[in-house]
Amino acid sequence: MEKLLIVSATQFEIEPLLKALNAAFPLKQGVINGFKHKKLQVDVLITGVGMVNTAFAMGGLKDKTYDLAINAGVCGVFNDDIKIGDVVHVAVDCFSEMGAENGDEFLTLSQLNLGNEIIVNPSNFGGAMLSKVKKVTGITVNTVHGNDKSIEQIKTRFNVDVESMEGAAFLMICNSLKWHAMQIRAVSNKVERRNKENWNMPLAIENLNKILLELLDNLK
Repeated sequence: MEKLLIVSATQFEIEPLLKALNAAFPLKQGVINGFKHKKLQVDVLITGVGMVNTAFAMGGLKDKTYDLAINAGVCGVFNDDIKIGDVVHVAVDCFSEMGAENGDEFLTLSQLNLGNEIIVNPSNFGGAMLSKVKKVTGITVNTVHGNDKSIEQIKTRFNVDVESMEGAAFLMICNSLKWHAMQIRAVSNKVERRNKENWNMPLAIENLNKILLELLDNLK
């Protein structure tokens, strides 16, 4: 292991890690910020929120090579067995909004024969470290869910544990570039009608960055 890429939508989500890397704030968005950690070259890319920003920023890396890329951030949770503050490994993600409406019916990309909305991470890199976190299925959205009806619809349509706004785009790009990849997220809130009083962003960020720092210390 020599070269590591960490991709995050915001520097806020990985601020404890950046402090451990002695980063100077604020980091430049959309460009590589390079650091050394022991024998590792750690490149950090802050993309901005959402799939489009993630794809645009990572598109500039198509001529680079990395031994491992990690997408790090927070997420919302559908699964009641996963608690706020838990750190998860999103091994399967989905572009859940891509498709077509047909009256009350939603047709996915695969149903339309226009591709596959499901993005699977084939990499098992870091298996021993990943045993510390729960493997889950995610969806990637432009609009986070906060309506009871739409929440039930998406849970019926997909067997989903968590949602983010970047994950599937990250995995798709890593698969295309044949990079080993991990999507590591911490749960900040339950997916429900928006109520920030029920969120615990500090706990999610604390737990996420503990795992990230442990990963960095144990990668060889």
